[in-house]
Amino acid sequence: MASHVAHGTSEKEIPAPNTGAIWKTFWILLILTAIEFVIAFTMPANTLRVAIFCGMTIVKAFYIVGEFMHLKHEVKSLIWAVLIPTLFVVWLLVALIYEGGHLY
Repeated sequence: MASHVAHGTSEKEIPAPNTGAIWKTFWILLILTAIEFVIAFTMPANTLRVAIFCGMTIVKAFYIVGEFMHLKHEVKSLIWAVLIPTLFVVWLLVALIYEGGHLY
């Protein structure tokens, strides 16, 4: 029977947690969220503010997907297979929002 043991450890050893990467991710997401709050309470409601929020939300989403769903460790073809359709959806949303404003 084969045992499921991580490389470089024996059956009785528990690998050390990688808390440094978790804290780095926490601080990056906290800073981006704080910037969003500052923008929300200091900028007037206009198209620029909405564009900044959309951009920062996309950046945070890609960072979360890369870190927590481990996409950044995958092969490049899988990353592009996820990224390209997402960019088309973002383009569609921008086009719908832009065209929706011209109805009146």
